[in-house]
Amino acid sequence: MVLGSILNPINSSIISVALIPIGQAFGVPPSQTAWLVSALYLATAIGQPVVGKLIDIFGPRLLFLIASSLVGISSLIAIFAPNIWWLVCSRVLLGFGTCAGYPASMYLIRSEAERTGEESSTSILTLLAISSQTIAVVGPTLGGLLIEFGGWQSIFIVNIPLSLACVFLGYYRFPRGLGDSLSKEEENTSIDFVGIIFFGITLISALLFLMSPNWHNVYLLIIAIIAGVIFTGFELIIKNPFMDLRLLGGNTPLLLTYTRGLLSATVSYSFLYGYTQWLETGRGLSPSHSGLLLLPMFLTSIIISKTTGKNPAIHMKLIVGSIVQFIAMSLLLFTNHSSSLVYLVVIAILFGIPQGILNLANQNAVYFQAASKQIGASAGLLRTFMYMGAMLASAANGLFLKSEAITNGLHYAAIFSLVICLILIITLFDRSLSKVGKKHMNL
Repeated sequence: MVLGSILNPINSSIISVALIPIGQAFGVPPSQTAWLVSALYLATAIGQPVVGKLIDIFGPRLLFLIASSLVGISSLIAIFAPNIWWLVCSRVLLGFGTCAGYPASMYLIRSEAERTGEESSTSILTLLAISSQTIAVVGPTLGGLLIEFGGWQSIFIVNIPLSLACVFLGYYRFPRGLGDSLSKEEENTSIDFVGIIFFGITLISALLFLMSPNWHNVYLLIIAIIAGVIFTGFELIIKNPFMDLRLLGGNTPLLLTYTRGLLSATVSYSFLYGYTQWLETGRGLSPSHSGLLLLPMFLTSIIISKTTGKNPAIHMKLIVGSIVQFIAMSLLLFTNHSSSLVYLVVIAILFGIPQGILNLANQNAVYFQAASKQIGASAGLLRTFMYMGAMLASAANGLFLKSEAITNGLHYAAIFSLVICLILIITLFDRSLSKVGKKHMNL
């Protein structure tokens, strides 16, 4: 379960230090290499709820084996890609392939709890969360070392043994026929293909516009708005929607949590992808050194997560995380080609604090704010919003870092993120958060 769950975060973060070498190899600017990031998140944002629903219907084993195999196949395509767009297509396939790990794990944990009549072990849930977070942050360091010794192709080669291991373990360890135990009503649950199509059209059109925002592409924004309206209207009237928008109706605290998840992910990935590109191009570091420089962020994030994770109260965590995130992004405004390594390490350490607090805090908020019967769907929606934030970050970096003056571009990206951080600080005035977790603490 852990191995399947880390496939998405490792492939999300390991690409960050490879964008410059890939761009140099194919002779393309950052505005095009940004698609390598956006493609995976676009596929995952659409695929995660779809695969999760299929797992609910057919059980986790078959979907997990198909998806894990797709990870290896997509990586082989990437290794021999003749141009950047073949590489983008491989990342789309990779995104769909990484969609099964997390929902399969949640399905297995829930089904085992129902089989034994015992509560799910919190240690297993914590292990899944920490492992995904750890691999996401250590990804740039690992990617830098791989690129140093094996070129940019090595970040895809590493997926092949991971894919084989997932297929082997999934085939021999995942129980057969879990989907057969579903009730007749659940078995006949229809898949909302119309909702999936319009959801995809909305995201794709919006992303295409964000990758090149100008008057000539306004028609893409119009398509996104129209498709979004149709999607919303259709999802509200059918019985089994692809995305249950009713979850958002009448639950303002939950809606605010989704908004925070999207905004915090936008800032986090703007830093992760933009900072690493600047370290290589603006500061002149090698991919391996850039990855190692982010290692303190990884260590800080893990320490913060482990020390604060046991406390279910989240209001102060979100406040502290948002403020430190604002401070860290502010320091980027003072970076230049001669910035000392100590200064750059301090920025990485500071950014490790919100990295270790905000994601877990938002997940805990959803747990307490969502209806108990809809906790799975609610958690899935949080991930979709976070993927959308990652896509916005990729599009923003493609816009700001497309010129030769990459240091100025990093400063513009920092200003963009600071505006978002100011919005995040409205957490101070969200009174509903002060009650989250307190009931659990008093039990």
